[in-house]
Amino acid sequence: MLRPNDPGRRRAGAAQTVAGSAAPAPASGPASDPASGSVPAPASAPSLDLDLAQVRAFAAVARTLHFAVAAEELGLTQQAVSKRIARLEERLGARLLERGRGMRAGLTEAGERFLGPARQALSAGERAVTAARDDGRRPLRIDVWGHLYAPLRILARLAADEPRTGVDPGTGRDFPSVADAVRRGDIDAGLGRVPVLDPHAATGLAQRLVRLEPVDAVLSADHPLAAADRLRPADLRDSVLRYPADLARLDFLNCFARRFGVRHRLGATNLGLDPFLDQVRSDPGCFSLFPADAVSADAPGVRFVPLVEPTPLYAWSLVWPEGREPDRIGDLLAACARVGDRRRWTEFDAARDWLPGPSTD
Repeated sequence: MLRPNDPGRRRAGAAQTVAGSAAPAPASGPASDPASGSVPAPASAPSLDLDLAQVRAFAAVARTLHFAVAAEELGLTQQAVSKRIARLEERLGARLLERGRGMRAGLTEAGERFLGPARQALSAGERAVTAARDDGRRPLRIDVWGHLYAPLRILARLAADEPRTGVDPGTGRDFPSVADAVRRGDIDAGLGRVPVLDPHAATGLAQRLVRLEPVDAVLSADHPLAAADRLRPADLRDSVLRYPADLARLDFLNCFARRFGVRHRLGATNLGLDPFLDQVRSDPGCFSLFPADAVSADAPGVRFVPLVEPTPLYAWSLVWPEGREPDRIGDLLAACARVGDRRRWTEFDAARDWLPGPSTD
């Protein structure tokens, strides 16, 4: 990946601060072949013990209907997810998933019957762990969303800079799913970008800005503008804005397109970072946007170019239930503020930066 040097990305100057899994148990017999769909009969036993890591892998694939997407959410390889589910099917003596092309999956009748109780088992397991650990110092359960933009690195930096901050991170599918989990009390808080175009999206939630992150344009090395050291958002008006998911799900990109007059947009199925960068690499007429620190791995054939005049900012926020603040959320917010001050995470200069609002101005 080529990223031009930019010593002034968060330069000093006139600025204001915006307020703010366990490894699977070994199989008792030979593993089944996920591709063939054959599942050996279960060994006879008076009782059946389930491995929750295997159940969690199944639940993730059942939710996303895609092995690659589920693997990325769980932080595992596709092979590890497939093996866990194969061992679960072997233990149950039933095929739970239909394997399709391109790592896609569908539920069998047995899978549909198993899914509800499986989710209940996972919830019961989480409650049991929480009860055992709850001595007054239980870590806050925080789910992140927007996984393509690597939100866990925000929590990782927070934990590194403020080691006394107890956080138990998890991953959610998107903002609506995390918001619902927060409202139900399944988790204490969420972290990601809160949509601004839907005025009702955050109903029932309190929120606090944690970080404003500059955004880069992502281009194929063959794009006509790929050689630029910096670009203005207006320079991209005649290119196609490629989305890593359905058009309706990416509020930030929609705001950018409206504000800077990008007329051509193209949605896709979210298959993870590498497939998306492959799409950008192979299409010299398109571009996308990424928070500047989200991608650090080498990506041949792709350029990340800083945006200026203005610099778009991606807003990372914490959300929690409005009116019923979880224990120690105040300590977490104070820790976020300290990290933000030290790392200048919330600097905003209205003359230099652009932060999307409901009007996208």
